Amino acid sequence: MSDSTEGNGKREQLVVERVPKALLVGGRWRPASDGREYEVEDPSTARPLCAVPDAGAEDARAAMDAAAAAQDGWAATAPRERGEILRRAFELIVERQQELALLMTLEMGKPVAESRSEVLYAAEFFRWFSEEAVRIEGGWRTAPDGNGRIWVMRRPVGPALLITPWNFPMAMGTRKIGPAVAAGCTMIVKPAHQTPLSMLALAEILGQAGLPDGVLNVLTTSRPAEISDPLTDDPRLRKLSFTGSTGVGRKLIELSARQVLRTSMELGGNAPLIVCRDADLEKAVEGAAIAKMRNIGEACTAANRIYVHRELAEAFTGRLAEKLGSMVVGRGTEPGTQVGPLIDGAGLDKVDRLVRDAVSAGARAVTGGAPLSDRPGYFYPPTVLADVPTDAAMLREEIFGPVAPVVTFEDDDEALRLANDTEFGLVGYVFTESLRRGIRYAEELETGMLGLNKGVVSTPAAPFGGVKQSGTGREGGSVGIDEYLEIKYVAVDV
Repeated sequence: MSDSTEGNGKREQLVVERVPKALLVGGRWRPASDGREYEVEDPSTARPLCAVPDAGAEDARAAMDAAAAAQDGWAATAPRERGEILRRAFELIVERQQELALLMTLEMGKPVAESRSEVLYAAEFFRWFSEEAVRIEGGWRTAPDGNGRIWVMRRPVGPALLITPWNFPMAMGTRKIGPAVAAGCTMIVKPAHQTPLSMLALAEILGQAGLPDGVLNVLTTSRPAEISDPLTDDPRLRKLSFTGSTGVGRKLIELSARQVLRTSMELGGNAPLIVCRDADLEKAVEGAAIAKMRNIGEACTAANRIYVHRELAEAFTGRLAEKLGSMVVGRGTEPGTQVGPLIDGAGLDKVDRLVRDAVSAGARAVTGGAPLSDRPGYFYPPTVLADVPTDAAMLREEIFGPVAPVVTFEDDDEALRLANDTEFGLVGYVFTESLRRGIRYAEELETGMLGLNKGVVSTPAAPFGGVKQSGTGREGGSVGIDEYLEIKYVAVDV
């Protein structure tokens, strides 16, 4: 082993060791009530990084007790003070970006450079909502008949359960925690079992920034039903926010109905990317590569179905295959790595199944097309498939991996029909040099968001969310805080 390799190994160990391996309940770091733990795996080696507490129902009830006890005092805290806590947390995240990026790479797999981008993106949600905390508005006006006044105020919803995914383990946390803190809501956060370390590090930072005990409680667990069932049955819980698959989202919506919880759901995606006849080819290839390969393709916003006008299809497919095929695959901590491993064996198996299904139906692998078996971990190479039939499973399911299926179309009517033929409606991408055509796609694509000649739509300053079975509610932007506020009307006799 070289000195540099040994040094990197020690640095990785120190980064993992620094994170509290405990539940955070009422301001106290503690083990699970029954003492259970589970291992967190490095997806690039398939070896454990560490163990964390495996919370159960008793821990959920304790966290609910803590959140409920802290709610009134936190709601009464001055908005400026709430905002300043978020601002200090933003600054601490930026200061620790290198360490947090390495931690994220170790538990999730993406290259360190991409993890660093996520850390800074995550921090921006805290800066954005630190400014929104003091802009919670109400209203006062004369009643139409002149005999009274209409007073509208906005109050915190109350204790919230926030369930975050593994693919963006810090940014999806700050996107929910930021508005909850700004609005005056206490919360219980359940991070994905694959990536709890980023959330535990974030919770520690918020404590250092001055967040009072009990406002944020964190439960790590490999048995989510034992957490969600008692919490959603508790009348003190008033809000549920979830980012994850549509299947799990449906179940959580059913659970939420028992207490008529306020819900916001950011669910699955099946994003179409459309390259029109008049598109700038180089811009389209670059945008498709970004939309497909961000986060190793493990993103609900990833381009899942690429529709290219038949006159551009051959040139586009060749250039995209050249670009993706040249990307360096490796452990995310290695210099030069552009594509890390998938999250786990199940994720790898799903991608492989979808590719084999498409190829068996007539698709052709222009580059990639099979798992990498020459190394440990869960690696799949960037793959471009041509001649993908419209009934291929990968055009119906989220691929969640670095696979770009290309389908041709004849005209805009066909492209819109194909793009809208899905139960999902999170985001779409369109490449065209025509303003008229761009407006038509913007109006007729059944999605909550659209990237027009852009391969990235996410920003804390804009509302993020979908239509159809891609979810309800919006996160981010000036409306993001609305999900954590109730409207109260007071009729005033004067």
